Amino acid sequence: MKRLPMVCMALLLALPPAVAQEAGPTPSTTNVRLLADMPYGPDAQQRMDVYLPQQPRGAPVLVMVHGGAWMFGNKGAASVVDRKVEHWVRGQGFILVSVGYRFVPQVTPLEQAQDVARAVAAAQAHAASWGADPSRLVLVGHSAGAHLVALIGASSAIARQQGARRWLATVALDSAALDTVALMQRRHLPFYDRVFGNDAALWRAVSPTETLAPDAPPMLLVCSTQRRDGSCAQARQFAARVASAGGRADLLPLDLSHAAIDAELGLPGAYTADVDAFIRSVDKPARPATRSPPSSQAPSVEAR
Repeated sequence: MKRLPMVCMALLLALPPAVAQEAGPTPSTTNVRLLADMPYGPDAQQRMDVYLPQQPRGAPVLVMVHGGAWMFGNKGAASVVDRKVEHWVRGQGFILVSVGYRFVPQVTPLEQAQDVARAVAAAQAHAASWGADPSRLVLVGHSAGAHLVALIGASSAIARQQGARRWLATVALDSAALDTVALMQRRHLPFYDRVFGNDAALWRAVSPTETLAPDAPPMLLVCSTQRRDGSCAQARQFAARVASAGGRADLLPLDLSHAAIDAELGLPGAYTADVDAFIRSVDKPARPATRSPPSSQAPSVEAR
């Protein structure tokens, strides 16, 4: 099988050093200071990279969670960080935190969500020392990372148990696992069985739909209209569920591939502008409470 060597290589590349270190600038991070592999837990994969602008003061924070089918991935991958650093760190003075986490089968998806929540708590604790405002944190994830950020966004109990405080908002970039129970009960790709197994109790515990609480922070659900597995339908249903619970979930369908939704975020254009507009709408110090729907797509699904 060709996939196994690729997965193993991704796992090896994702393994960070055991201690945090400050790295010098690279071609993609000129004028950006990198604090590489900061630990937020005892495991070698519980590390985060912090990208700092020049002389931040009260800066907002983007916490980014990479994808990789819950089984691999790399917090330092170019598609995960490069254009986001360019747009938000260098361009707007944000601090970007890219989170690594443990993989299936070492842990379950629920434990991965706990890792992400623990990383959020660590970012909030360190924010002031970085020149950031811990109350201005936005959590972003792509693919498997989108499922994990949606899960801890939906279920504040998971976040609180790991010491995380409420953050401004969650941006989920193209997850097809927002309703994990429904996903596992219908025909699905075989790798989902390796990730979620056959335990219906685990399906419920890691389903953002099943665990949704009324106090969930606002969400932006980005989905690819090119996918054939119904990620946009699932996002639309989840947004309606959030609205019925009294929360806010905006829907942003895009004619982009699953990979491009991650890699192109930060490029100039309507997509990045719509994400910027959502962040401004929840970041009260940066913008008044009034807001308008995304500019490039159909009106969002929303509830206040």
